[in-house]
Amino acid sequence: QVQLVESGGGLVQAGGSLRLSCAASGSILSINVMNWHRQAPGKQRELVAGITSGGRTNYADSVKDRFTISRDNAKNTVYLQMNSLKPEDTAVYYCNVEGVSTTFRRFGTWGQGIQVTVSS
Repeated sequence: QVQLVESGGGLVQAGGSLRLSCAASGSILSINVMNWHRQAPGKQRELVAGITSGGRTNYADSVKDRFTISRDNAKNTVYLQMNSLKPEDTAVYYCNVEGVSTTFRRFGTWGQGIQVTVSS
């Protein structure tokens, strides 16, 4: 089994910054893609940013030039640096990791979610 532990959320004023972390542990052979999604009240969950094992990144248009995703492969950890935060960034943020387990099975695991609230 693979577990994800997210941290770093909280309340911040508009224009401020937060850094989210998501650490994966368990029966991990390799991790391919690490993503951050978010879900605001009354809205569908959306992909915010993703990063491959090779470091290729992609971002939602709404966060480009403000958010940066990175990963530490040695620690099986993905980060999301969020700058110039806006009230519309308020949401529960979820980490999602896809990879291969030590039993050579593909896995896809979600974190429990972490609240980010941006006040105006």
